[in-house]
Amino acid sequence: MEEIYLDNSATTRVSGAAAKKALEIMMEAYGNPSSLHSKGLQAQHELDAARKIIAQAMGAQPEEICFTSGGTEGNNTAVFGAAHALKRRGNRIVTTAIEHSSVMEAMQQLEKEGFEVVYLTPDSSGRVSAKDIKDAVTKDTILVSIMAVNNEIGSIQPLETVYRAIAAAGAPALFHVDAVQAFMKMPLLPKKFGIDLMTVSGHKINAPKGCGALYIRKGARILPLHFGGLQEKKIRPGTEPSPAVCAMGAAVEEHKDIKGQTEYIRGLNTYCREKLAEIDGVVINSDENCLPYIINFSLPGLRSETVLHFLAERNIFVSSGSACAKGHKSHVLTALGLPADLTDSAIRISFSSENTKNDIDILINSLKIGISTLARKR
Repeated sequence: MEEIYLDNSATTRVSGAAAKKALEIMMEAYGNPSSLHSKGLQAQHELDAARKIIAQAMGAQPEEICFTSGGTEGNNTAVFGAAHALKRRGNRIVTTAIEHSSVMEAMQQLEKEGFEVVYLTPDSSGRVSAKDIKDAVTKDTILVSIMAVNNEIGSIQPLETVYRAIAAAGAPALFHVDAVQAFMKMPLLPKKFGIDLMTVSGHKINAPKGCGALYIRKGARILPLHFGGLQEKKIRPGTEPSPAVCAMGAAVEEHKDIKGQTEYIRGLNTYCREKLAEIDGVVINSDENCLPYIINFSLPGLRSETVLHFLAERNIFVSSGSACAKGHKSHVLTALGLPADLTDSAIRISFSSENTKNDIDILINSLKIGISTLARKR
Protein backbone atom coordinates (compact mmCIF):
# COMPACT_ATOMS: atom_id res chain seq x y z
CA MET A 1 0.00 0.00 0.00
CA GLU A 2 1.39 3.40 -0.98
CA GLU A 3 2.46 5.59 1.94
CA ILE A 4 0.97 9.08 2.08
CA TYR A 5 2.81 11.17 4.64
CA LEU A 6 1.11 14.48 5.44
CA ASP A 7 2.48 15.18 8.93
CA ASN A 8 5.57 17.17 8.02
CA SER A 9 5.03 19.79 10.72
CA ALA A 10 5.57 17.02 13.27
CA THR A 11 8.72 15.76 11.56
CA THR A 12 10.10 15.14 8.09
CA ARG A 13 11.86 12.25 6.43
CA VAL A 14 15.63 12.74 6.44
CA SER A 15 16.80 13.65 2.95
CA GLY A 16 19.37 11.60 1.06
CA ALA A 17 21.92 14.42 1.20
CA ALA A 18 21.45 14.89 4.96
CA ALA A 19 21.68 11.16 5.66
CA LYS A 20 24.80 10.89 3.51
CA LYS A 21 26.43 13.77 5.39
CA ALA A 22 25.56 12.28 8.79
CA LEU A 23 27.08 8.94 7.77
CA GLU A 24 30.21 10.69 6.49
CA ILE A 25 30.70 12.43 9.83
CA MET A 26 30.01 9.26 11.83
CA MET A 27 32.37 7.12 9.77
CA GLU A 28 35.11 9.56 8.71
CA ALA A 29 35.11 12.88 10.59
CA TYR A 30 34.09 11.21 13.84
CA GLY A 31 36.49 12.98 16.19
CA ASN A 32 35.41 15.14 19.10
CA PRO A 33 35.41 18.76 17.81
CA SER A 34 37.04 19.85 21.08
CA SER A 35 40.00 17.48 20.68
CA LEU A 36 43.25 19.14 19.63
CA HIS A 37 44.55 16.34 17.39
CA SER A 38 43.97 16.16 13.64
CA LYS A 39 40.81 14.05 13.95
CA GLY A 40 39.28 16.60 16.29
CA LEU A 41 40.29 19.46 14.00
CA GLN A 42 38.66 17.66 11.08
CA ALA A 43 35.43 17.39 13.04
CA GLN A 44 35.68 21.04 14.09
CA HIS A 45 36.10 22.07 10.46
CA GLU A 46 32.91 20.22 9.50
CA LEU A 47 31.05 21.79 12.43
CA ASP A 48 32.25 25.26 11.41
CA ALA A 49 31.08 24.66 7.84
CA ALA A 50 27.59 23.70 9.03
CA ARG A 51 27.47 26.71 11.35
CA LYS A 52 28.34 29.00 8.46
CA ILE A 53 25.63 27.52 6.21
CA ILE A 54 22.95 27.92 8.88
CA ALA A 55 24.11 31.45 9.73
CA GLN A 56 24.00 32.50 6.09
CA ALA A 57 20.43 31.20 5.81
CA MET A 58 19.51 33.62 8.63
CA GLY A 59 21.61 36.52 7.36
CA ALA A 60 23.63 36.14 10.55
CA GLN A 61 27.25 35.67 11.55
CA PRO A 62 28.51 32.16 12.44
CA GLU A 63 29.37 33.28 15.97
CA GLU A 64 25.68 34.16 16.50
CA ILE A 65 24.63 30.51 16.06
CA CYS A 66 24.41 28.22 19.09
CA PHE A 67 23.70 24.57 18.36
CA THR A 68 21.01 22.86 20.46
CA SER A 69 19.19 19.55 20.50
CA GLY A 70 16.14 21.07 18.80
CA GLY A 71 13.22 23.45 19.18
CA THR A 72 12.25 22.65 22.77
CA GLU A 73 15.75 23.14 24.17
CA GLY A 74 16.23 26.23 22.01
CA ASN A 75 12.99 27.81 23.25
CA ASN A 76 13.73 26.96 26.88
CA THR A 77 17.24 28.35 26.60
CA ALA A 78 15.98 31.59 25.08
CA VAL A 79 13.01 32.14 27.39
CA PHE A 80 14.63 31.21 30.71
CA GLY A 81 18.00 32.61 29.68
CA ALA A 82 16.56 36.02 28.80
CA ALA A 83 14.18 36.26 31.78
CA HIS A 84 16.85 35.40 34.32
CA ALA A 85 19.44 37.67 32.70
CA LEU A 86 17.13 40.69 32.76
CA LYS A 87 15.10 40.14 35.92
CA ARG A 88 16.70 43.11 37.67
CA ARG A 89 15.46 45.43 34.92
CA GLY A 90 11.83 44.41 34.94
CA ASN A 91 9.30 41.71 35.61
CA ARG A 92 6.96 41.69 32.61
CA ILE A 93 6.98 39.15 29.78
CA VAL A 94 4.74 39.26 26.72
CA THR A 95 3.80 36.20 24.68
CA THR A 96 0.71 34.76 22.97
CA ALA A 97 -1.91 32.23 23.99
CA ILE A 98 -1.04 29.95 21.06
CA GLU A 99 2.66 29.32 21.54
CA HIS A 100 4.21 25.86 21.35
CA SER A 101 4.17 23.95 24.63
CA SER A 102 7.93 24.46 25.03
CA VAL A 103 7.24 28.18 25.38
CA MET A 104 3.88 27.95 27.16
CA GLU A 105 5.16 25.63 29.89
CA ALA A 106 8.31 27.71 30.30
CA MET A 107 6.11 30.77 30.80
CA GLN A 108 4.01 28.97 33.39
CA GLN A 109 7.18 28.11 35.30
CA LEU A 110 8.33 31.74 35.16
CA GLU A 111 4.97 32.79 36.59
CA LYS A 112 5.66 30.49 39.53
CA GLU A 113 8.96 32.32 39.98
CA GLY A 114 7.12 35.63 40.24
CA PHE A 115 7.30 37.00 36.72
CA GLU A 116 4.22 38.66 35.22
CA VAL A 117 3.35 37.00 31.90
CA VAL A 118 0.87 38.57 29.49
CA TYR A 119 -0.73 36.14 27.02
CA LEU A 120 -2.05 37.91 23.94
CA THR A 121 -5.22 36.42 22.48
CA PRO A 122 -5.29 36.04 18.68
CA ASP A 123 -8.24 36.80 16.44
CA SER A 124 -10.24 34.03 14.76
CA SER A 125 -7.51 33.65 12.11
CA GLY A 126 -4.86 32.96 14.75
CA ARG A 127 -3.10 36.28 14.42
CA VAL A 128 -2.44 38.71 17.27
CA SER A 129 -2.97 42.37 16.46
CA ALA A 130 -0.25 44.98 16.22
CA LYS A 131 -2.25 47.17 18.62
CA ASP A 132 -2.39 44.45 21.26
CA ILE A 133 1.36 43.98 21.00
CA LYS A 134 1.96 47.71 21.34
CA ASP A 135 -0.39 48.01 24.32
CA ALA A 136 1.15 45.01 26.09
CA VAL A 137 4.79 46.11 25.90
CA THR A 138 5.59 48.50 28.75
CA LYS A 139 8.81 50.02 30.03
CA ASP A 140 9.34 47.14 32.47
CA THR A 141 8.97 44.43 29.80
CA ILE A 142 12.09 42.26 29.67
CA LEU A 143 11.08 39.65 27.10
CA VAL A 144 8.69 39.35 24.18
CA SER A 145 8.37 35.80 22.81
CA ILE A 146 6.14 35.34 19.77
CA MET A 147 6.25 32.46 17.31
CA ALA A 148 6.65 33.23 13.61
CA VAL A 149 4.25 30.53 12.37
CA ASN A 150 1.79 28.60 14.50
CA ASN A 151 2.43 24.87 14.37
CA GLU A 152 -1.24 23.85 14.40
CA ILE A 153 -2.98 26.24 12.00
CA GLY A 154 -0.09 27.98 10.21
CA SER A 155 -1.01 31.56 11.15
CA ILE A 156 1.79 34.09 10.61
CA GLN A 157 2.39 36.66 13.33
CA PRO A 158 3.17 40.38 12.75
CA LEU A 159 6.77 40.19 13.90
CA GLU A 160 7.61 43.49 12.25
CA THR A 161 5.59 45.33 14.91
CA VAL A 162 7.38 43.92 17.96
CA TYR A 163 10.70 45.75 17.64
CA ARG A 164 8.89 49.07 17.19
CA ALA A 165 6.72 48.37 20.24
CA ILE A 166 9.78 47.63 22.36
CA ALA A 167 11.53 50.78 21.16
CA ALA A 168 8.44 52.95 21.67
CA ALA A 169 8.06 51.72 25.26
CA GLY A 170 11.73 52.21 26.03
CA ALA A 171 11.78 48.65 27.33
CA PRO A 172 14.95 46.60 27.93
CA ALA A 173 13.21 43.59 26.40
CA LEU A 174 14.85 40.93 24.29
CA PHE A 175 12.74 39.74 21.36
CA HIS A 176 12.55 35.97 20.93
CA VAL A 177 10.96 34.18 17.98
CA ASP A 178 10.13 30.49 17.78
CA ALA A 179 10.82 29.99 14.07
CA VAL A 180 10.68 26.19 14.07
CA GLN A 181 7.79 26.06 11.58
CA ALA A 182 9.03 29.04 9.56
CA PHE A 183 12.72 28.29 9.02
CA MET A 184 13.52 27.68 5.33
CA LYS A 185 9.80 27.95 4.50
CA MET A 186 9.53 31.73 4.44
CA PRO A 187 12.07 34.58 4.37
CA LEU A 188 12.92 35.38 7.99
CA LEU A 189 16.08 37.35 8.70
CA PRO A 190 16.49 38.22 12.40
CA LYS A 191 18.25 41.51 11.78
CA LYS A 192 15.45 42.71 9.48
CA PHE A 193 12.85 42.21 12.23
CA GLY A 194 14.98 43.28 15.19
CA ILE A 195 14.98 39.74 16.57
CA ASP A 196 17.47 39.05 19.36
CA LEU A 197 16.87 35.30 19.78
CA MET A 198 15.48 32.86 17.21
CA THR A 199 14.90 29.13 17.55
CA VAL A 200 15.06 26.65 14.64
CA SER A 201 15.03 22.85 14.44
CA GLY A 202 16.62 20.39 12.02
CA HIS A 203 14.02 17.64 11.84
CA LYS A 204 11.39 20.00 10.39
CA ILE A 205 13.54 20.49 7.27
CA ASN A 206 14.65 16.93 6.46
CA ALA A 207 17.57 16.74 8.89
CA PRO A 208 17.81 14.15 11.69
CA LYS A 209 16.12 14.61 15.04
CA GLY A 210 18.29 15.83 17.88
CA CYS A 211 19.73 18.98 16.34
CA GLY A 212 18.69 22.60 16.15
CA ALA A 213 20.09 26.08 16.49
CA LEU A 214 19.46 29.20 18.50
CA TYR A 215 20.36 32.53 16.95
CA ILE A 216 21.69 34.87 19.63
CA ARG A 217 22.26 38.41 18.37
CA LYS A 218 25.77 39.63 19.00
CA GLY A 219 25.58 41.70 22.18
CA ALA A 220 22.45 40.02 23.50
CA ARG A 221 23.05 38.42 26.89
CA ILE A 222 21.25 35.35 28.21
CA LEU A 223 22.11 33.01 31.05
CA PRO A 224 22.82 29.32 30.41
CA LEU A 225 20.61 26.51 31.69
CA HIS A 226 23.38 23.89 31.72
CA PHE A 227 26.95 23.81 32.92
CA GLY A 228 29.98 21.65 32.31
CA GLY A 229 31.99 22.68 29.29
CA LEU A 230 33.17 25.45 26.98
CA GLN A 231 31.22 24.37 23.89
CA GLU A 232 28.84 26.83 22.22
CA LYS A 233 30.25 29.72 24.27
CA LYS A 234 29.06 27.93 27.44
CA ILE A 235 25.42 28.55 26.51
CA ARG A 236 24.98 24.89 25.56
CA PRO A 237 27.95 22.96 26.97
CA GLY A 238 28.61 19.36 26.04
CA THR A 239 30.00 17.61 22.99
CA GLU A 240 28.15 18.78 19.90
CA PRO A 241 26.15 16.14 17.97
CA SER A 242 28.28 16.65 14.88
CA PRO A 243 26.60 14.09 12.59
CA ALA A 244 23.16 15.62 13.13
CA VAL A 245 24.38 19.21 13.00
CA CYS A 246 26.33 18.69 9.77
CA ALA A 247 23.33 16.87 8.30
CA MET A 248 21.25 19.93 9.20
CA GLY A 249 23.70 22.06 7.25
CA ALA A 250 23.22 19.79 4.24
CA ALA A 251 19.43 20.02 4.61
CA VAL A 252 19.55 23.82 4.75
CA GLU A 253 21.51 23.82 1.50
CA GLU A 254 18.75 21.77 -0.12
CA HIS A 255 16.08 24.26 0.99
CA LYS A 256 17.77 27.37 -0.37
CA ASP A 257 15.09 27.96 -3.02
CA ILE A 258 12.49 29.13 -0.53
CA LYS A 259 10.48 31.01 -3.15
CA GLY A 260 10.28 28.07 -5.54
CA GLN A 261 9.37 25.62 -2.77
CA THR A 262 6.68 27.93 -1.43
CA GLU A 263 5.10 28.36 -4.85
CA TYR A 264 4.90 24.58 -5.23
CA ILE A 265 3.45 24.10 -1.75
CA ARG A 266 0.95 26.92 -2.33
CA GLY A 267 -0.30 25.03 -5.36
CA LEU A 268 -0.84 21.93 -3.23
CA ASN A 269 -2.57 24.01 -0.57
CA THR A 270 -4.99 25.55 -3.06
CA TYR A 271 -5.74 22.17 -4.62
CA CYS A 272 -6.34 20.60 -1.21
CA ARG A 273 -8.70 23.38 -0.15
CA GLU A 274 -10.70 22.90 -3.35
CA LYS A 275 -10.96 19.17 -2.72
CA LEU A 276 -11.89 19.61 0.95
CA ALA A 277 -14.69 21.94 -0.15
CA GLU A 278 -16.24 18.98 -1.97
CA ILE A 279 -16.87 17.23 1.36
CA ASP A 280 -20.10 18.27 3.08
CA GLY A 281 -19.61 19.66 6.55
CA VAL A 282 -15.85 20.24 6.42
CA VAL A 283 -14.74 23.44 8.16
CA ILE A 284 -11.28 24.78 7.31
CA ASN A 285 -9.70 26.42 10.36
CA SER A 286 -6.58 27.78 8.61
CA ASP A 287 -7.38 30.92 6.65
CA GLU A 288 -5.83 31.63 3.27
CA ASN A 289 -3.22 34.00 4.72
CA CYS A 290 -1.63 31.21 6.74
CA LEU A 291 1.65 29.59 5.75
CA PRO A 292 0.65 27.22 2.91
CA TYR A 293 2.54 24.29 4.44
CA ILE A 294 -0.27 23.74 6.98
CA ILE A 295 -4.02 23.22 6.66
CA ASN A 296 -6.12 22.60 9.75
CA PHE A 297 -9.71 21.50 9.20
CA SER A 298 -12.54 19.94 11.19
CA LEU A 299 -15.05 17.17 10.50
CA PRO A 300 -17.84 17.95 12.97
CA GLY A 301 -19.39 14.77 14.34
CA LEU A 302 -16.21 12.70 14.11
CA ARG A 303 -13.47 12.67 16.72
CA SER A 304 -9.99 13.53 15.52
CA GLU A 305 -8.43 10.35 16.88
CA THR A 306 -11.02 8.19 15.13
CA VAL A 307 -10.27 9.78 11.77
CA LEU A 308 -6.52 9.71 12.39
CA HIS A 309 -6.51 5.96 13.08
CA PHE A 310 -8.86 5.26 10.18
CA LEU A 311 -6.43 7.01 7.82
CA ALA A 312 -3.36 5.38 9.41
CA GLU A 313 -4.86 1.96 8.66
CA ARG A 314 -4.76 3.03 5.02
CA ASN A 315 -1.13 4.19 5.31
CA ILE A 316 -2.12 7.88 5.33
CA PHE A 317 -0.48 9.84 8.11
CA VAL A 318 -1.89 13.13 9.41
CA SER A 319 -2.14 14.74 12.84
CA SER A 320 -4.86 15.80 15.24
CA GLY A 321 -2.76 18.79 16.31
CA SER A 322 0.68 19.35 17.76
CA ALA A 323 2.68 16.12 18.05
CA CYS A 324 3.97 17.33 21.43
CA ALA A 325 0.40 17.42 22.79
CA LYS A 326 -0.02 13.65 22.25
CA GLY A 327 -3.73 13.92 21.57
CA HIS A 328 -4.60 16.37 24.35
CA LYS A 329 -7.16 19.06 23.58
CA SER A 330 -5.66 21.85 21.48
CA HIS A 331 -5.02 25.03 23.46
CA VAL A 332 -4.49 26.77 20.11
CA LEU A 333 -7.95 26.05 18.71
CA THR A 334 -9.48 26.83 22.09
CA ALA A 335 -7.71 30.21 22.15
CA LEU A 336 -9.17 30.93 18.71
CA GLY A 337 -12.62 30.55 20.25
CA LEU A 338 -13.62 27.51 18.20
CA PRO A 339 -16.55 25.49 19.61
CA ALA A 340 -15.98 22.01 21.02
CA ASP A 341 -17.36 20.22 17.95
CA LEU A 342 -14.61 21.81 15.83
CA THR A 343 -11.73 21.41 18.28
CA ASP A 344 -12.65 17.77 18.97
CA SER A 345 -12.74 16.92 15.26
CA ALA A 346 -9.72 18.90 14.05
CA ILE A 347 -7.19 17.37 11.66
CA ARG A 348 -3.89 18.96 10.64
CA ILE A 349 -2.22 18.12 7.38
CA SER A 350 1.21 19.54 6.64
CA PHE A 351 3.07 19.39 3.36
CA SER A 352 6.63 18.97 2.17
CA SER A 353 8.06 19.24 -1.33
CA GLU A 354 7.82 15.44 -1.54
CA ASN A 355 4.01 15.59 -1.55
CA THR A 356 1.93 15.58 -4.73
CA LYS A 357 -1.64 16.23 -5.83
CA ASN A 358 -2.06 12.46 -6.03
CA ASP A 359 -1.41 12.30 -2.27
CA ILE A 360 -4.23 14.78 -1.77
CA ASP A 361 -6.58 12.83 -4.03
CA ILE A 362 -5.96 9.66 -2.01
CA LEU A 363 -6.49 11.57 1.25
CA ILE A 364 -9.76 13.10 0.08
CA ASN A 365 -11.14 9.80 -1.21
CA SER A 366 -10.27 8.12 2.08
CA LEU A 367 -11.90 10.92 4.06
CA LYS A 368 -15.09 10.50 2.05
CA ILE A 369 -15.08 6.77 2.77
CA GLY A 370 -14.35 7.39 6.42
CA ILE A 371 -17.16 9.89 6.86
CA SER A 372 -19.66 7.46 5.35
CA THR A 373 -18.53 4.45 7.40
CA LEU A 374 -17.21 5.65 10.78
CA ALA A 375 -19.58 5.64 13.69
CA ARG A 376 -20.63 9.13 14.66
CA LYS A 377 -19.78 10.18 18.16
CA ARG A 378 -22.80 10.36 20.43
